[in-house]
Amino acid sequence: MANAKKITMDELLQSSEDSFKKVIAGDTIKGTVLSVKKHEILIDLGPQGVGLVPRKEASFARNLNVGDEVTASVIEAEMNDGYVLLSLRKAVKDKGWDEINAKLDNAETVEVTPFDANRGGLLVEYEGIRGFLPVSQLSAEHYPRVGSADKDEILQRLNSLVGKAIKVRILDANKKENKLIFSEKEAIRDGLAARFAELKVGDVVKGVVTGVVDFGVFVNVDGIEGLIHISEISWERVNNPADYVKVGDTIEAKIIAIDKERLSLSMKQLVEDPWISEVEGLKKGSKVEGTITRITPFGAFVQISPAVEALVHVSELGEGSDVDPEKIFTLNERKDFKVLDIDKEGRKISLSIAK
Repeated sequence: MANAKKITMDELLQSSEDSFKKVIAGDTIKGTVLSVKKHEILIDLGPQGVGLVPRKEASFARNLNVGDEVTASVIEAEMNDGYVLLSLRKAVKDKGWDEINAKLDNAETVEVTPFDANRGGLLVEYEGIRGFLPVSQLSAEHYPRVGSADKDEILQRLNSLVGKAIKVRILDANKKENKLIFSEKEAIRDGLAARFAELKVGDVVKGVVTGVVDFGVFVNVDGIEGLIHISEISWERVNNPADYVKVGDTIEAKIIAIDKERLSLSMKQLVEDPWISEVEGLKKGSKVEGTITRITPFGAFVQISPAVEALVHVSELGEGSDVDPEKIFTLNERKDFKVLDIDKEGRKISLSIAK
């Protein structure tokens, strides 16, 4: 052993000093569990003595056993009874913040499982730190699209995500403010960009209905959010989108526009426009029967077939400016009319009252 390194007296003394170096508040120290009691845990710190962890500072102490090695943070270097006051929870959180900042810097995708929900979003815990996943940062698949922003229904939809693993990215992390915000949107952004690149206007896609609201229908198309405006649901007049689809339905639709984050879709453009065929049976000057569907200051709208609505303009109701359509027509009444004009290109039909 001629090559063995000789240890000098100075090195021995330094090693001895390091072994008996006193701990100070804020240090992170390792030890071995001596005992696990109802209100405290004792930790063997070797030359540094014995550490005491109060139950409130244990966090995961229920899983500890005698002999386990642990890492703890020093809260108080020496109490009156000689113990070193420790916190396992703080050590876990300190280590957790280091991990979180590394993930944030590298824009890594991580997996979280919400443990609770409120109307603003989902409560999660990652690396021992509690964080928040706001509703606004949920993907199209999980975003709670509900009619009239019903808060109870929003909460119900969010509660259905509790206990389910969700892939997210860290949007904001601030240890000092104890703020940790996650985003599911950011986690899928790269994948969505690739999917968007494969789509074009005119494509027919399949999707799952995620929300039915007054102005239309939201659809999840392979992770991309699509909207079918109420005017694109059917060729006939749509008063309530819920009469046509419900949440969970799988539907087909045609892409009519693409923007950065959403598809504009149409259901009606996948079927032939019945207006065209029904208007073929009408001729200028012919008499038709129809039902009054709307009354406005400029006239009345008349349904003359399931797909065809026409207008009786106020100018056809008499002379002068005092003509009031509401005094002439009643909603849902049926009357005979005469076809004045058919504008196929503009999809307009003008009527007058039959005499």
